[in-house]
Amino acid sequence: MAITENDWNDGRAWTDERDGMTRWLAYAGIAGMVALSVTMLIADVVVPNHDWMSDTISDLAAGRHELLLDTGMYLLAFGTVALAVAAGHVHLGGKGWSMGVWLLMALALLIFWIGARDEYGDGDSEGVTFHLWLVGGLYAAMAVAPWAMSAGAGRVEPWLRTALRATTVAWVPLAPLFFVVPDAWDGAYERFLGLILFAFLGLLATAFLIRVRRGHGTA
Repeated sequence: MAITENDWNDGRAWTDERDGMTRWLAYAGIAGMVALSVTMLIADVVVPNHDWMSDTISDLAAGRHELLLDTGMYLLAFGTVALAVAAGHVHLGGKGWSMGVWLLMALALLIFWIGARDEYGDGDSEGVTFHLWLVGGLYAAMAVAPWAMSAGAGRVEPWLRTALRATTVAWVPLAPLFFVVPDAWDGAYERFLGLILFAFLGLLATAFLIRVRRGHGTA
């Protein structure tokens, strides 16, 4: 799209949006989710005496096989950074979308720190306390980001606005229930909450890929 003198005089903000960049950033976000899912499934098999129903993901990331799941967490964090970069690259407008870009970056840092902090799930009380602060930050970011970005995503497809808001509506009341779920189920419940996180990231990736398919940028 050619930028005219009138466009500059009107004070409009322009970006050189390139479809190839957007596409690969969206793929990186999806790849991060796939990577964590695969490493989690492998860890479920190789970690001795692990019960995915009653044992949390944190249990998989402590002990001799910690590097396996930690690698998945790092790759998910990288994928989330990629989606944050894509969101800034495409920028679908509004203060809510801008807030969402910052929250995506914060979410990526929290996921990375949770993976890097190997003092949870191993009975270290100091580590568990710090872990709870990280989880609290993740809860706050997820409570705000999907709704904040919903209006922008709705400009791509109206159903994306509804889906992102549904993610917030599900996350806000359901995530805190993890702390009262019986121990026999908390592993499965934690994985269910992970699916809500994946829904948010997946919906963003979908919005970017739909935009690319329509050719809003350049090659």
